[in-house]
Amino acid sequence: MYTQALNEAVERPRVVEDPEKLAAFQARIDAEEKIEPNDWMPEAYRRTLIRQISQHAHSEVVGMLPEGNWLTRAPSLKRKAALLAKIQDEGGHGLYLYAAAETLGVSREELYEQLLAGKAKYSSIFNYPTLTWADIGCIGWLVDGAAIMNQIPLCRTSYGPYARAMIRICKEESFHQRQGYEIMLTLCRGTPEQKAMAQDALNRWWWPALMMFGPPDSESVHTEQSMRWKIKRFTNDELRQKFVDATVPQAHYLGLTIPDPELRYDEATGHWRYGKIDWEEFKRVIAGFGPCNRERLEAKRKAHEEGRWVREAALAYAAKQRARAMAQKIAAE
Repeated sequence: MYTQALNEAVERPRVVEDPEKLAAFQARIDAEEKIEPNDWMPEAYRRTLIRQISQHAHSEVVGMLPEGNWLTRAPSLKRKAALLAKIQDEGGHGLYLYAAAETLGVSREELYEQLLAGKAKYSSIFNYPTLTWADIGCIGWLVDGAAIMNQIPLCRTSYGPYARAMIRICKEESFHQRQGYEIMLTLCRGTPEQKAMAQDALNRWWWPALMMFGPPDSESVHTEQSMRWKIKRFTNDELRQKFVDATVPQAHYLGLTIPDPELRYDEATGHWRYGKIDWEEFKRVIAGFGPCNRERLEAKRKAHEEGRWVREAALAYAAKQRARAMAQKIAAE
């Protein structure tokens, strides 16, 4: 979900792997064994994980921006404290994920430079603006709800460090989803103007939330291989359907209308059938032409530059501590 660019075909030099090692690796995957950093793995498996985990990490840190826009305008101290805690959680999620990616032989500095240079992708959902307080509720309810739908299976992904990071992340995401839904419930039980605000936010966030799961399976380039390696456990369309089935009844309870005239319940299958997604919009946003793409990257570049002195001070302090420890060791000898 947070790694939509994995659906893009990328030309890379072909690496010829040892067939016996490949067979043994796949046997471990099929036996539900976890792959650990020091284990042998195909180069394509390593590359896929680096892209997926890093794009997930980038999405967490960029995802702090649309919510941070409302920190100073939250309607109460309680709401501000809860939103601040959520944003802090997302920063932590990014840290866990960058650390997991580092176990694959890539530094977080390299990954972050790719983000700042615009070479790395992050989820399309974070390129939409948060215009009202109800948008914060919708992000928690829909965006984090979609994240949970996608990330719970990742707790069983085949790469050990990624799976373990996801266990804690999912626990915190469930809090974020409940927080968002409670905001929407409060608005829907409030004044007519507040309920109208909630409906407007749902109208704007529903379709981008469905796009979060990536393109339809027929256009997804890497899904088949990722599922064979058990990096993914469900296809894009399977996850999207699970999300719709879970979310439509929640909207009905709120008294809100899903902005989809084709939405209907299929008695035969027990699923909610939804209308056609605007995949052209999805492609535009992924390509960097969404409402807030430029704004998001500029904000991250500005923060990175303004924090340079902190990184330099930390490195200088670490060097001083190493020098002091070395001097003490020499003196003791």
